[in-house]
Amino acid sequence: MNRSSQRLAEYPDPFREALLAVMESKVHWAWEGFTGGLVPRNKLHVHFEQEYETYVRDFPLLLGRAYAQCPIPAVRRELAENLYEEETGARVAGRPHPELFLEYPRGLGMDISRFARVTLLPAARAYREALDAATLAQGWDVAAAVTVLFVEGTSHERGEIDGRAARRPQPPLEQHPLVVHYGLPLASLALTKAHRQVEGSHRAAAWAVMLGHVAPERQRDVIDAMERVRARWLDYRDAVAAACGLVRGADGRPRPVMHVVDAVP
Repeated sequence: MNRSSQRLAEYPDPFREALLAVMESKVHWAWEGFTGGLVPRNKLHVHFEQEYETYVRDFPLLLGRAYAQCPIPAVRRELAENLYEEETGARVAGRPHPELFLEYPRGLGMDISRFARVTLLPAARAYREALDAATLAQGWDVAAAVTVLFVEGTSHERGEIDGRAARRPQPPLEQHPLVVHYGLPLASLALTKAHRQVEGSHRAAAWAVMLGHVAPERQRDVIDAMERVRARWLDYRDAVAAACGLVRGADGRPRPVMHVVDAVP
């Protein structure tokens, strides 16, 4: 554990624990179904289309809103580095990240023209509206929290700032669920590779921004916004799971439903 991570891990303010509590509850019952190959191949496009339209395509824009509102040069520099890579891919990925995302459905033989005319599920639209509300008019700190922490982060955030905690698992690319269950070519995992290259620095920077620059009187507002976005995200993932043919079993785990009719045109 480096000195910076050790300092963050020992940060005494309960703000850190409140942020971690939100992130550690960023868990959805259906995800095991997506990673376990339970989604019928002819329904998988729903997941990709909703993700792309809800936030992937416009993530650089959402991040840019935090940058534009921020009066703190040190924070702007961190946000600018993240934004530059997301928008251009010039430092690591070679192409804009939203473009690389489309390599997943393209590699699976999906009709990429669908991504230009996605109809959002109602819960997906509500989630996007929550992201817009949080990034447009609630201050740089809220905008940064919901973008670089919530959207980019996972339930394994504690491991990103505390070397004693488990980090997000990173199995070999050959074991990626899309490769194992759907035959995605390894060449189509360019975005996954890019994320793995920049993830450590991005996570450390996100936490340094939050723990080092959010004013005490603003911390409650940030947590409240994170909780609102999390609630909309859970509803959104419920809707995507249903549209992809998954239901929650009595044991709380996902199971497929046969003969599901398309929920998205």
